[in-house]
Formats: sequence, structure tokens, C-alpha cells
Amino acid sequence: MECTPAVAPPATAPMPVSPRSLLAAFAAVPDPRRQASVDYPLPALRALAVAAILANQHSPLAIAEWAARQGAAVLAPLGFAAGRTPCQSTLHRLFARLDGDGLSGALSAYFALTAAPDPARRGGQGVAVDGKAQRGRLQYQAGGSPVHALTAFCHGRGVVLAQEPIDRGADKAEAELTVAPALLARLDWRGRVLTGDALLCQRKVCEQVLAAGGDYLLLVKENQPTLHEDIRLLFDPPADAPAPVPLLDRRAACTVEKGHGRAADTRRLGASTDLTGYLAWPGAAQVIRLKRTWREHGQQHRALHYAVTSLPPASGSAARLLALKRGHWDIENGLHRVKDVTCGEDRSLVHLGAGPTVMAMLRDTAISLLRRAGCRAVASRLRAHADEPRAAVALVVGPAHAHA
Repeated sequence: MECTPAVAPPATAPMPVSPRSLLAAFAAVPDPRRQASVDYPLPALRALAVAAILANQHSPLAIAEWAARQGAAVLAPLGFAAGRTPCQSTLHRLFARLDGDGLSGALSAYFALTAAPDPARRGGQGVAVDGKAQRGRLQYQAGGSPVHALTAFCHGRGVVLAQEPIDRGADKAEAELTVAPALLARLDWRGRVLTGDALLCQRKVCEQVLAAGGDYLLLVKENQPTLHEDIRLLFDPPADAPAPVPLLDRRAACTVEKGHGRAADTRRLGASTDLTGYLAWPGAAQVIRLKRTWREHGQQHRALHYAVTSLPPASGSAARLLALKRGHWDIENGLHRVKDVTCGEDRSLVHLGAGPTVMAMLRDTAISLLRRAGCRAVASRLRAHADEPRAAVALVVGPAHAHA
């Protein structure tokens, strides 16, 4: 595919570019190209890719073809004043050479402007951390990590706060824990709570978050056998044990929901401070028992989990802890599934150099822009942007704003 020739001037006035826009934030990322070979500004190429993803284009080829179809009214605000746009091979070569750490840092700084918590409100904002595989590239790698990125995702806001690529690790646990310290270091944890599965329930992870002024709420399983057994015995002593001593502190919360083919999905959370002085765990302030029951396709299901948190009761009531546990799954439903199903990440065959990492970050960026603007139906909005590309461009070149 060849670069497109210049097009006629737009019939309408070009939209202004805000100095607080994503396009402006991209200027902070280092350019790996030799200046003598530069045909297009690097921020413009990144902005073009995000705008194309917002217009329902999923691959470098689709991005290049979409750009070739656009007029100057769409291209000029992105930085293509002459109307020429890059071909597929240009995008592939560039993405493979880009600095993933630099791009992640620039995006973290940009979205921090509109997703910052109130530092004075302890535990006011949940941040889910979870790993994700890019399944399309698995066929090209021999061995290596089964997960490719660790992501920090803001509860409620739906914004990706940071992503750390994973290129090493023999198994999922080793891979995620290897890069977790770098990911956590990218964020300001004051007023925030780290939520995660039992994999992240590690002393060093908890100590790092606490040292940065934040809190944690993490599931506890058999990977921490002593901690797990202490919490289990507190809430669920064995039937043949002597008569248990009543808990001095026990607070509860419950939610009942319906939908997604499930009837009466009930979550009951119990929290206690009775082990606070006993547990040798960094910052442990409360332990938690979470029981879930639901009926699906005529079958009854039950699940029981234990957790630990550094939030004291004054900041972490039972209802608040239950909301944080529920909010953690936004990263699965509101990000990972959208990237795979709606944005085609699992079908992507990009696998050279930093290419897959860069494409994943650009998808994160597009979804974060939509969520920040209040969009709930991402697939529908992408289809609408395919018909009205200037609306997609406006999200990229417009000022950062938060959705209340």
C-alpha cells in the first residue's frame, strides 16, 4: 500500500488542538527514528492510530487504509497537514521500534490528570491490577510468558492508569510478579486501594503500596498458607473444634443482583479486626470472608473466598469493602473483554518487537478515552465513529476532561 497523495483542503474549519490533549501528551515519547528518514511527526502517527481504533479499525493495515480514505478535515487536526498518510509497513516498522516504557509513562501522566483521587480520602479509589495475554501472538513465541502485560485499571472511571509489558517469566505467577514493582511505582497511591487476586498477595507488594501512601485489598489463598489458615479458622472453624469464641468485631454487608442469565446472585461479606494484633502481615487491619451464591441455568453455585486489607473500619466499612471487591472485576468486563471481543486483540497477529505492546497500549488508550467521556456501549460507539470520524478525532485532539 502506497502513501496517499495530498487531498483537497477541507470544506469546514479544522478543529483546534488542545495543549492538554492526548495528541500533545504523545509529544513526550522518544522518537526512535533517524531524523533524516522522518516523513511524519511521531505524535501524529500515534494519534492517527488511536483515532482509527476509535473508528473501529483493529490492525495496522486497517489503520493505514482508514487514514487513506480520510480528507484533510480529519487528518489536519492529527498533524497530517499535507494530506499524506503512512502505509501499513511504515506503521509496522515504527510500532516495532517504539519505546514501550516511554509510551506507558506518557499515557500514565496524561490519564492521571483526570483520574486522580482525593489524597485526603483514604481508600477513596480502587485500582485493579491484573495480567492479560495477547493470544494472537502465542503462535509466534516458543516458550516465554503466557501473559504479556500487567495493567492497572481505575474502578468506576474505566481508565487504564498504567501498563507494564511482560517479556519474561516461565509461568503466569513469575511473569506478573516480576514486573509488578515497576507497575506499582508508576502510580500515586495516595487515596487509592490496590485490588487483585491471590497472586498479588505478597509481602513485598503490600509493603510497596503502603510505603507509597496507599492501601490494599487482596484475596488470600493457599499460596499464603499461614495467612489463609488463620483467616479460615477465624470465620469457619472446623465442626469438631471446641465451641468457638464469639468474634469481638464482626461487620457484614450483602448485595443481591440479577442479570446475565443468573437469578439472585447474592454476595455476603463479613469483616473483622479480631486478627489485627495477631497476624504478622504488613499493614493488616481487617480480614474478610466473602460468600457468593447464585443460580445459573437451573444449577445452584457457591463460592467462598477470604481476603485481607490494610483499610481500617473507619475507611473500609463492610459495604465499602464489598464494593471494592465487586469493582475489581471491572478490569475483566470493562477492559480485557472489550479489547478481545470488540477491538480484536486476540485476533491480532502483530508480534515483532514492541509492536504488540504498542498496539495493546493504543487499544487501552482508545477505551480509556471513551470511558472517560461517559461511554458505556463501546462497540456501538466505535461503529458510530466509523461513520463520523471527526467525532473520533475530537476525542484525541480535544482537552482532557473527566466524566462525572
